[in-house]
Amino acid sequence: MNWRKNLWTLAFAVMLSGSSYTMVIPFLPLYLLDIGASPETVNMWSGLVFSITFLVAAVMAPYWGRCADKSGRRRMVMRAGFSLAVVYFLGAFVRNPVDLLIVRLLQGFANGFVPAAMAIVATSTPKEKMGFSLGFMQTTLLIGGILGPLLGGTLSHVFGMRLSFVVAAGVIFLGTITVGLLVKEPETCSAAPQGSMLDDMKVALKNRKLVQMLLLLFSVQAVSMILQPLITLYVAQLQGSFEGVALTAGVVYSLAGLAGAIAAPLWGRMGQRQGFFKIMVIAFLGAGVFNLGQFLANDIYQFSLLQFLYGLFIVGVFPAINTIAVSCTDAGSQGRVFGLATTANQLGSMVGPLIGGVIGSWIGIKPVFLFTGSVLLLLGVMVLFTTMSRTCRAEQQPQA
Repeated sequence: MNWRKNLWTLAFAVMLSGSSYTMVIPFLPLYLLDIGASPETVNMWSGLVFSITFLVAAVMAPYWGRCADKSGRRRMVMRAGFSLAVVYFLGAFVRNPVDLLIVRLLQGFANGFVPAAMAIVATSTPKEKMGFSLGFMQTTLLIGGILGPLLGGTLSHVFGMRLSFVVAAGVIFLGTITVGLLVKEPETCSAAPQGSMLDDMKVALKNRKLVQMLLLLFSVQAVSMILQPLITLYVAQLQGSFEGVALTAGVVYSLAGLAGAIAAPLWGRMGQRQGFFKIMVIAFLGAGVFNLGQFLANDIYQFSLLQFLYGLFIVGVFPAINTIAVSCTDAGSQGRVFGLATTANQLGSMVGPLIGGVIGSWIGIKPVFLFTGSVLLLLGVMVLFTTMSRTCRAEQQPQA
């Protein structure tokens, strides 16, 4: 089995997955206005349509992860990809906010493409290349995040949102076909899990380091997603009108993704050399400072620059968390580990937009940056103290 071929193929597929997602998701608030949501209720509907997908996906993720370990992760990638293609296509035909909410609910059942792809990479990559490989996967996901808003924003600006859904369906379909033709699954992926899903949860909860990573993943994803349903509306505020906002917001989203794509493999390599806990501290603190700085942005140019700088740092958190989580589990259970990681990720993605919608509706969008920046700084300080504690215990160990 050629692990490099798997890595490049899955990285390409994940890039297409990221493109299809960001082609439509950042512009859902504008789509809601088009299909009948009022300006007074659009924040509430945005929170709901963002969160419902993540709630369902969080519940389903451990089941899909277990299925991946039992029947194959490549099969799970195919299942998720074809299902997402159908769901995106249906999104082009919604008539009102309730229809869109139903489509987003179905998307929650379809999810699982990226975690299953990550699990294949984790089991087929040599241990010494793990940090680089997961960082590379994060990079291609972010490149997809760059291309998606640019294409989606352009399509929305010229043709309307409905065509963006159709194109997104075609993009994820192409990625799925590519995986089916080129990816070979490692034999370790076929090991049948023992016990029940409840047993899986009990084993995971006994793994202290894994639990810490899942909690960190939940927290950082919640913070990131607090802003997602609000940024397009905030861009409209900064430029003073909704005219051309889809295209402008697409460019702003892409700047953060571009920064992440540049930095992700570098974070992976540094983590492999310096230690991933240390890298997490730097990434959290840097992301917190530049996220906090967005509160002070007075125009779209300052905001775009701060989004770029924020993207440089926040991307360093994810390969570090994934690598630590993978390193503390065995190869035969990594589908379940990525399933649990997906649950943590999706729960954070569910909670974040709800918090953002509430704060944005009550006190406006701008103060949200004070909250999110402060939380990121706090997470950095917590990881710093954890790292210092681990170092002290390691130094005292030989004296015991």
